Amino acid sequence: MQLTPEQRAIGKENFHNAIGVTRREFLGKSLAAGVVSGAGLGGFYYGYEKIKDPVRVAVIGTGDEGNVLIGAHTPEYVDIVAIADIRPYNVWRAFNGDWSSPNARAARPGLNKKIGADAAKKIKIYGEKEGSYTGLFADKEKLGLEGVIIALPLHLHDVVAIEAMRAGLHVLTEKLMAHSIGQCKDMGRVSAKTKKLCATGHQRHYSILYDNAVDTIKRGLIGDVHHIRAQWHRGNLPGKDSWQPPLPGDDKLAKDLAKLEKDMASYSVKPDDIVKRMEQLAEQIKDKDVDASKHGYQEYKLPDSTVSPLEELIRWRLFNRTGGGLMAELGSHQLDASGIFVSAQRSEKARPLSVTAVGVRSLFPHDRDVDDHVHCIYEYPGKDYDPKDEAKKQKKVVVSYSSINGNGFGDYGEVVMGTKGTLILEREQEVMLYKDASTTTKVSVAKGKDGAPVLDTTASGGAAAAVAKAAIEAGPISRGYTEEIEHWAWCIRNPDPKNQPKCHPEVAMADAIIALTTNLAMRKGERIDFKPEWFDINSDETPEGKPPKEKVS
Repeated sequence: MQLTPEQRAIGKENFHNAIGVTRREFLGKSLAAGVVSGAGLGGFYYGYEKIKDPVRVAVIGTGDEGNVLIGAHTPEYVDIVAIADIRPYNVWRAFNGDWSSPNARAARPGLNKKIGADAAKKIKIYGEKEGSYTGLFADKEKLGLEGVIIALPLHLHDVVAIEAMRAGLHVLTEKLMAHSIGQCKDMGRVSAKTKKLCATGHQRHYSILYDNAVDTIKRGLIGDVHHIRAQWHRGNLPGKDSWQPPLPGDDKLAKDLAKLEKDMASYSVKPDDIVKRMEQLAEQIKDKDVDASKHGYQEYKLPDSTVSPLEELIRWRLFNRTGGGLMAELGSHQLDASGIFVSAQRSEKARPLSVTAVGVRSLFPHDRDVDDHVHCIYEYPGKDYDPKDEAKKQKKVVVSYSSINGNGFGDYGEVVMGTKGTLILEREQEVMLYKDASTTTKVSVAKGKDGAPVLDTTASGGAAAAVAKAAIEAGPISRGYTEEIEHWAWCIRNPDPKNQPKCHPEVAMADAIIALTTNLAMRKGERIDFKPEWFDINSDETPEGKPPKEKVS
């Protein structure tokens, strides 16, 4: 993932050539319909029709991820009628957007911009005094509520999702599915009993870019996959950690606000972005009045700090009781992608065989539970793997994964290595294709002697390449958030056992098993072999040894 601009350009052109061969007709129709970006392309691409009546939903948890989902939703599919959050700061961002940076503003534009200020005024707010999500559920009939999007801290996913399904509501929850595998199985079982959809937001299942990469693997263009290297590296350091935002009582927020107020004195016309940033800081400071202990958050001592209930609420990703560390927040996405790539060359879904992992805490003080770095090795069944055949039981794909803080070199993405070529996926925005190990030779797709597509260094990709390139590069690439919400809404409007979200409970639970078993391997300091029973929702066996509470019906 450390390529020169020239190498990156060659890889992107090669990939456009490759997808152009089989996707030309689709891409041509997309352009004719005026669809040039990921937004709104999901229905056309995956084959679900636009619904006539938007699903009435509430968003429970409007923090960083909740506001990303608000920004990604399509009003023609989802009508947000209420939001629930105990933090005034999160409620303010839900309507006004995130003005902390241009990138934050783009990802979290807010409801006022998304649907218009007049429409946004009709949305009911369930803050701390309204009972948050419990008050919301009490009013579900009055609101005409049909479903909820849950973006709460991880330890609350199962609690709120199960209560919602039992209240007759469909659920779309952020990843991971739950804090333990027993909880995942509980959610899946309740979904089956109540016949309410339970989807989880592993958005790579809806990424058109990733789907085209899978198509390239299925067609054999890179040969047999035998190694995948994935990473998510970030530059977080003590004092500059995105998972450790300032607390409402910190001097930093007050100083930042005072500085902006002083700067504003020099403007005759007040810049809107500075005004909004000042409002945002003032709302962030208001969170100091939230009584987090009333909502189950706890105080406890760590070697280098005492964690207050409010800190556990705001910095929940740092603590084992409320979060799942790097594997839950980042690694789950990339192991999800790795499983999709390995499965592309098999007739059945590929489950990991084993994991060996090391977690290291070498940068941050012990003011948290989670590791600074994780380094993991997984064995997956390869194309011809057969555990009963002495020779074929060695036909494995090795997946290596690292997620580190303190140095963001290489950013994040996956490198998929086959016997004939290499696919590189970067930041969910670019896919590059190379023949063999070369990153300097332009290639296109031709037919081999058996008629199958092969990478060729001389044949021309023709007009198909231009169509593919135009369709993918004409607009911003969707990361799949929009498509996952749209498809969930379509499944609600088209109730049928065969109409299920792509990341339904069995799929989401498998992703959680990988992430949480990796955490277990790090804590125990040993290799763990995955058991088939863990992946069966109707089995009570779990990696943690704690069975689900909900009985199989």
